[in-house]
Amino acid sequence: MEDKAPLTEGVYYILLSLYEPRHGYGIMQFVSELSNGRVELGAGTIYGAIKTLVKRQWIVPLDEDRRKKEYVITDAGKLIVEYKIKRLRELHHNGLQITKGENQL
Repeated sequence: MEDKAPLTEGVYYILLSLYEPRHGYGIMQFVSELSNGRVELGAGTIYGAIKTLVKRQWIVPLDEDRRKKEYVITDAGKLIVEYKIKRLRELHHNGLQITKGENQL
């Protein structure tokens, strides 16, 4: 795994949004809708994250000749998301064990 550091919530949602091709504004709309308006990403956040995610090869631009450039997640990006979901499940499970008094460690 290239990067085991936790993703920010915004980057996690950006990656999820790109399981289907989307342009920047479409990403912002999708993330807002998916999070019921709790996560609102600004243009600066989106485009800075896109630049980093392309560099890491977790997403790729589609047809660069279009006015609104669309992006899509790569197989490497999907592996990152799957790893992060596994990590979040572990955090959730451990938290429940402790808070519900089920700690058998």
